[in-house]
Amino acid sequence: MPPPADIVKVAIEWPGAFPKLMEIDQKKPLSAIIKEVCEGWNLPNPETYALQNADSTNFYITEKNRNNIKNGSILRLTTSAAQMAQQLHERIQSSSMDMKLDALKDLANSSRDITFAQEFINLDGISLLTQMVESGTERYQKLQKIMKPCFGDLLSFTLTAFVELMDHGIVSWDTFSVAFIKKIASYVCKSAMDTAVLQRSLAILESMVLNSQDLYQKVAQEITIGQLIPHLQGTDQDIQTYTIAVINALFLKAPEEKRQEMAHILAQKQLRSIILSNVIRSNKPINDEMAHQLYVLQVLTFNLLEDRMMTKMDPQDQAQRDIIFELRRIAFDVECDSNNSGSIEKRKSMYTRDYKKLGFINHVNPAVDFTQIPPGMLALDNMLYFARHHQDAYIRIVLENSSREDKHECPFGRSSIELTKMLCEILKVGELPSENCHDFHPMFFTHDRSFEEFFCICIQLLNKTWKEMRATSEDFNKVMQVVKEQITRALTIKPNSLDQFKSRLQNLSYTEILKLRQSERMNQEDFQSRPILELREKIQPEIMELIKQQRLNRLCEGTCFRKISSRRRQDKFWYCRLSPNHKVLHYGDLEESPQGEVPHDSLQDKLPVADIKAVVTGKDCPHMKEKGALKQNKEILELAFSVLYESDEYLNFIAPDKHEYCVWTDGLNALLGKEMTSEFTRSDMDTLLNMEMKLRLLDLENIQIPEVPPPIPKEPSNYDFVYDCN
Repeated sequence: MPPPADIVKVAIEWPGAFPKLMEIDQKKPLSAIIKEVCEGWNLPNPETYALQNADSTNFYITEKNRNNIKNGSILRLTTSAAQMAQQLHERIQSSSMDMKLDALKDLANSSRDITFAQEFINLDGISLLTQMVESGTERYQKLQKIMKPCFGDLLSFTLTAFVELMDHGIVSWDTFSVAFIKKIASYVCKSAMDTAVLQRSLAILESMVLNSQDLYQKVAQEITIGQLIPHLQGTDQDIQTYTIAVINALFLKAPEEKRQEMAHILAQKQLRSIILSNVIRSNKPINDEMAHQLYVLQVLTFNLLEDRMMTKMDPQDQAQRDIIFELRRIAFDVECDSNNSGSIEKRKSMYTRDYKKLGFINHVNPAVDFTQIPPGMLALDNMLYFARHHQDAYIRIVLENSSREDKHECPFGRSSIELTKMLCEILKVGELPSENCHDFHPMFFTHDRSFEEFFCICIQLLNKTWKEMRATSEDFNKVMQVVKEQITRALTIKPNSLDQFKSRLQNLSYTEILKLRQSERMNQEDFQSRPILELREKIQPEIMELIKQQRLNRLCEGTCFRKISSRRRQDKFWYCRLSPNHKVLHYGDLEESPQGEVPHDSLQDKLPVADIKAVVTGKDCPHMKEKGALKQNKEILELAFSVLYESDEYLNFIAPDKHEYCVWTDGLNALLGKEMTSEFTRSDMDTLLNMEMKLRLLDLENIQIPEVPPPIPKEPSNYDFVYDCN
């Protein structure tokens, strides 16, 4: 007979004693279990003891997480969290340097546990640590010359404990003084500083900037880009990652009017070339966190283009009109002097003719072409850059197309405007960085004007593709679609330089794109005849029911959801799963990401499916209506959904990825008897429907399908028949 579900068999350790094998009744209060354990070892005052996981985490067992205990777990009897917090609070104030160092080391390890952290914070432990950093370090610095390693460890453990405690989100970042910020900033500014201290200091500055606009102002006054740059020139990738993270945080929180100024400073300090040579092209592989920070920097840099992208051209602005005159001058080697001889009508006629050759839609006043946003003035900026920095290619494209017969010319002006808009869409200019993306492109770090150079390569590609397609003006949109496909396919291989990108595009000619399309089309046979369409309609309900069952089964398995906060490195989790009878949603918080499924009985909260009134997604979710840069992140919006129950109660979700989002929204809608409309449902429907159709259309007449697979033949007695071609 199997043991009751509430009984868990564990081993409990105590220093200096043999471990005890016990059966823990999960229905008994935890205090009663601890009392029983203490009595077995004749330990007085059981209220001063607690149970811990005897693993690398050493997390305390509480009433909230006790259901995570599994059969065979090894626990440890130890001092209670409150008692431990009190002891460490006293020990870190010891006059003995060795005792203080040991205490701070223990505090740094214990602070990862939220149960201990809460007790230590209740003793005003955060204030004690900040005071030690603000004032205590002066005393330690006197010892630095004779005890340099000890000083570094002392400060490192202090800052590590501070970071771990703050990561639990219990204390607000707005409570810290200017003196504390100055002290942390001073550790970053020093040329020779202990690596661990520097790393923790950078992490603290990043969190301060991201979590408080007021602290951003104070940190920005204490730290300059020039003081951060040297940390990128070292070889420690963790230090480099934290340094870029601080730069990104300052960039992200800077007011709109200061971002261009900051970008100018970054360019002056040669940040791009330093990152390229010391990070991207270093011998060490780039880890995920570094890849994310490089991606964020790439996005924030491209977002500086948003202002020009959303600025309409003023047809009456002479300075802006002069740019168009400059394009005409470079292309046709003429002077745009208003005092030129000839009548006004003649000059207008000449301008109109030239603007037509330049490929503008409005030949009379091309300024009107740039009133569309996006791309606005950004398109004109790109055209001028191309004309000035790639003058030969620019003149060749314009003159080549102006000499072609009508309808076959590739309109440079119109193409440039649409291409700029397309490139902004591909690079997602104007969107905030994604929380979990690592998609940076090394080639954009190889040039100070990478977007403009990117445009110059792509406009030449567009002209080449136009000729290969023998396109006319009616084919303009088709050409743009092909060019977009060429660019996106070339970007997927992550070229290391713009030259590699250009080479890849050379191999992706229009002919090659047609071959790729044909190959992909052959893998997706198109059944369009009427009998086959009728068969598809007939079997579609069966497939939809199959998808529905799969979604509900996935909900029964459950998913671990991450609690989103602006502290990216803080991971807090909760789990939700559907009961096997499809009547109740079980959910609850977790200390860490689980390995496999979490049992129903370990999830404390329940929500009857019958109480669910609606499922809302995206901007309609209550947790997406909160203020803050993170909440406006487009990717987070796309992964958010909420379950409405009772009067105005919500259960809020942010899916770990798009697949889980579709699974859960489909499953919840299926439970409510509504249609499943996600893109994954459509994709699954197409895949399963095509497979079923192919199976049903196989020519199996007079072919007997065996019930069991054929037997595997015996191995041959020898392999003399094998011939080695070498």
